[in-house]
Amino acid sequence: QLVESGGDLVQPGGSLRLSCAASGMESRLYTIAWFRQAPGKRREGVSCITVSDTRRWYSDSVKGRFTIARDIVKNTVSLQMNNLKPEDTAVYYCASADAGYGCTVTGTRSAEYDVWGPGTQVTVSS
Repeated sequence: QLVESGGDLVQPGGSLRLSCAASGMESRLYTIAWFRQAPGKRREGVSCITVSDTRRWYSDSVKGRFTIARDIVKNTVSLQMNNLKPEDTAVYYCASADAGYGCTVTGTRSAEYDVWGPGTQVTVSS
C-alpha cells in the first residue's frame, strides 16, 4: 500500500515536499514514480526513481525544480517541489512498479505500475 501526503495550497514560487509512505512492502525494492493529473487533463508522469537509485527521471516541465529521493529508513519516497507554478496544480499520485520496469531514460511507463496511492492535492495559486 502507498499513501501520499504533503499536498497543500501554496503561492507561485513557493515550495512543497510530498511524501509517499509504503506499508506492507519495502519501497527500496521497487521502482517508484510520481504522476499528476490536473482537471480535464490526462495523467502524466512527473518523476521516477529506479531500484538502488540508478536512474532518476524528470519530465521537462519539472526538471530543475523537482527532486525525487528515497528514505530507506522511513520507507518513503519524497518529491521536493520548488519554484512552484500555477500549472503544477494537480492531484499527485505515487505508484510502484517491479524492479527494472516503469522508469526509462525517456520517462515513465504507467501501465507497468500496479500499486497506486489515493493521491494528494497540490494547488498553486495567489
